[in-house]
Amino acid sequence: MAQAPQPPPSTETRPQPAYQPLPTSPLQANIPLYTRLASAPRRLLTSHLLPPRSGLAFPVPRTAILRISTPEGPQVGDLNLWSLDNPRERFWASRTRQLHASHVGKWDRLWSCLPYLRPMVTVVGDSIGGRVAAGEGEGVSAGGVGAKLGRDGKSRWGGRCHDLLGTRCDPYVNALLTGAEPGVGGYDFQCHSNLVRAVREWGLEERDVHDVLNVFQVTGLDEQGRYFMEASPARKGDFIEFFAEMDLLCALSTCPGGDLSKWGWGEGEGGDMRDVCRPLKIDIFEVEGRENLLEGWEEPVPMWKKYRGMHGMKIPSGENEAMT
Repeated sequence: MAQAPQPPPSTETRPQPAYQPLPTSPLQANIPLYTRLASAPRRLLTSHLLPPRSGLAFPVPRTAILRISTPEGPQVGDLNLWSLDNPRERFWASRTRQLHASHVGKWDRLWSCLPYLRPMVTVVGDSIGGRVAAGEGEGVSAGGVGAKLGRDGKSRWGGRCHDLLGTRCDPYVNALLTGAEPGVGGYDFQCHSNLVRAVREWGLEERDVHDVLNVFQVTGLDEQGRYFMEASPARKGDFIEFFAEMDLLCALSTCPGGDLSKWGWGEGEGGDMRDVCRPLKIDIFEVEGRENLLEGWEEPVPMWKKYRGMHGMKIPSGENEAMT
């Protein structure tokens, strides 16, 4: 019996990641340096306990370590970053997603917007990532079992932790999705609103609030490319730590969805989300002996100092040059 002809071998190759750095690129963290800094003795500079459904803005000095933790159990947080000296330089979530991945972990860096494009912080600690690597990725939320992350860092649905795919919840999209009537009002403690209130005392406005890093949040894209969220796998005492590459202003919101085990648009839908809301703890540490430990480190140079062009424009030095 004649066999059916076999299809020719495929010549297709898997696409490679688009942003591949050279060995000298600052995209790659100096792991021995940051390992020393993360493991060195510390002195606590300041500490804040951020209540559920609230926001706080706070400075973090350069070379300090910022720790965000879950003191009472799983809770999602929305984080914004600005240069303390120049708030026009702020965290750029989409470029960070391109340079690293859709979800960040240890040794990844959070990058600033154009024309600066430099690392604002480097992730130097991630207890969930460490647990996942050890094969202990199951978390427990108040609503039941949180997302189970395998050794590859993914849930059964493809979700990962510390999200850059999405952004903050806000009252505008809440009104959009629930079909609210004009002028009816709405809920004032979405993450966007929490961040807006938090930054006002620092002279910033609503337009300064930007796309966030969602810490302790598991998200992904389904088969149709649609965004989804899962219950946080964080446990009591979990943390993520950042080394400040510059003087920073940070703002953090405790998401009104809590651990996301009862999430739903419109207050009260999907169960009472207040039942799964908890505080987040903010600790800022000074590394002891950092003068010696920081050998080989310097504050990152903004990329505008390395770009010699003017985007194709020529600015005349005076009237005579402008008339030629």
